[in-house]
Amino acid sequence: MLNEIKIAPSVLSADFTRLGQEVADVSTADMIHYDVMDGHFVPNISFGFDVLRAVKASTDLPVDVHLMVTNPDEMVEKFLDAGADYVSFHYEATAHANRLVQLIHDRGAKASIAINPATPVCLLDPIIDDLDMVLVMTVNPGFGGQCFIESSVRKLRRLRRLCEEHGVRPLVEVDGGIVARTAAEVAGAGANVLVAGSSVFGAPDRAAAIDALRRSAQAASGKRA
Repeated sequence: MLNEIKIAPSVLSADFTRLGQEVADVSTADMIHYDVMDGHFVPNISFGFDVLRAVKASTDLPVDVHLMVTNPDEMVEKFLDAGADYVSFHYEATAHANRLVQLIHDRGAKASIAINPATPVCLLDPIIDDLDMVLVMTVNPGFGGQCFIESSVRKLRRLRRLCEEHGVRPLVEVDGGIVARTAAEVAGAGANVLVAGSSVFGAPDRAAAIDALRRSAQAASGKRA
């Protein structure tokens, strides 16, 4: 897997009253993480299509749309129309993962599957060859500010072995509880895209917070390599 570390600030932790400026303030990151929650797949509700268009207008960074919804099959095209560069949909939410991946690719975007903490990595075996990214949830999805689930590190190592067995190198994204310490742990286990919410948007200097996470993760990734 690629060793270059990417930081993806999650706008779920931004100040919504000044969202455009908040997105502009994290311009030193590598991508923007955009959570979509429907109140069914997860208990919370968040952003829709129009807000995604506003985010896209505020940044040149690629936007990863994370669909935490019960019906990703019905929503994917609308978010692609709104400008999604990556679409991460949940393995647990669809019986048609291959079809969704093909649709995303046909529209010129990158396809990613997200897996919840209780979902085993081995279930990705039939589709791992076709993925641009895998999103491993390191907290239970639905709310920001949760504590990192420590067993996620072992899960990332299993995912790394699965990718090696298939000879593929998708990006490996982690989402939940990412601070300097956990950034190093997940990067050492194979993650290379780190979603960071409050650890970036809660910092007085966003660029410094992004740099600190990147340096911590890059050092651990280099040791693994």
